[in-house]
Amino acid sequence: MKGRSGLLVLGLGLVACQSSNPYVATSRPLPPAPPEAATVFDRSAYPAPPRDYGRYRSWTWRNGQLPPGTAWADSAQVAEAVSNALDQRGLRPLQDNRAADLFVSASLHLETRVRQVRDDYDTGYYGGYNRYHGYGPGYGMYHTVPIVRTYQEQVVVVRLDLFDARTGQPVWSSSAETSQRGTQGERTDAIREAVEKALSAYPPS
Repeated sequence: MKGRSGLLVLGLGLVACQSSNPYVATSRPLPPAPPEAATVFDRSAYPAPPRDYGRYRSWTWRNGQLPPGTAWADSAQVAEAVSNALDQRGLRPLQDNRAADLFVSASLHLETRVRQVRDDYDTGYYGGYNRYHGYGPGYGMYHTVPIVRTYQEQVVVVRLDLFDARTGQPVWSSSAETSQRGTQGERTDAIREAVEKALSAYPPS
């Protein structure tokens, strides 16, 4: 009897499983696109194409202004160093009334840096025991003490900014520094060195 009751319960369960599901999935159609979607291009939906630095061939100073001079170096020194560095990278200063490919801005200033130097000072040799002559020359060791010295140094900082002349967007920005030097010739070399460092990775690969 119990076996028949179990079969009856199992049969009712199977019938219940075969009944229709009251939950039916439905979907609504997408709303129609706005009329301007056919003519307006959404640039934010697509990644920006890689910049073609090879198309930049000519340049001129942004807003027609040379780099400002300082008490340490005049404007002509900075302008000449920038012009020479750009020329080595295939960028020529604009010579006619055509539109330039790049606008260039440059500035120079002095900044103070805090440096630290570690020196290991030898405090002397400690002699060991010599079995033939007693205490004296034998096994021993040198002892050193680290000493950290802090000092300030003035450096020359050059900043360069390149802008697409057609769009006005920045395409390159970099700065570099070099040690300050005293004579006129040494200052010129320092500016040239800083400019070369700032443009060392242009154009990016």
